[in-house]
Amino acid sequence: MSVKKFVVGCFDDEAVLFPAVKKVRKAGYKLHDIYTPFPMHGLDHAMGLRDTSLHTAGFIYAITGTTTALGGISWVFTKDWPLNIGGKPHFALPAWIPITFELTVLFSAVGMVLTFCYLCQLAPFLKKHHFHPRATDDQFVMVIECTEKTNEDEVKSFLAQAGAKEINVQNAETGWWLGRYDKDTMPFQVRKEKTAFE
Repeated sequence: MSVKKFVVGCFDDEAVLFPAVKKVRKAGYKLHDIYTPFPMHGLDHAMGLRDTSLHTAGFIYAITGTTTALGGISWVFTKDWPLNIGGKPHFALPAWIPITFELTVLFSAVGMVLTFCYLCQLAPFLKKHHFHPRATDDQFVMVIECTEKTNEDEVKSFLAQAGAKEINVQNAETGWWLGRYDKDTMPFQVRKEKTAFE
């Protein structure tokens, strides 16, 4: 995991945040993310994010569930263990509709939940850097990633002109790591042990 430098700007009003996002994108700065205390309609489009493909994943999981149900039931009743039940044909598709529907819904629901958790990096014991302690309380936090061409002072003054109330520069991990929020250090971080001679 790499440590990168970010310029963090805090806004206290969503009406100020939306124009600021457009100004940042127009200026060509690399927008890392925006943290808000509540969902904001239209913010994803203002940030230039593409539409989610979660519905496509759900369709693929549903087709997988349907295929699994039809393939499994047809193999059991026609090849593995064919039974004569009231003279009905072995391939009785209308009788299999409830099981097929249930597996379709099960595969789609579980697959979409797991895909959503993967895309949002949500899992037990996963820790990510928080750029501001009030990001989920009452502040709208905009994080701009600094590249080799980025001038920090220029970005700070740009955010101040855009309406940011608090601006700072932070060095932070870009990914996630295993850990707990009640411990400050990462679990795999090498700690220097003190010896008796120090």
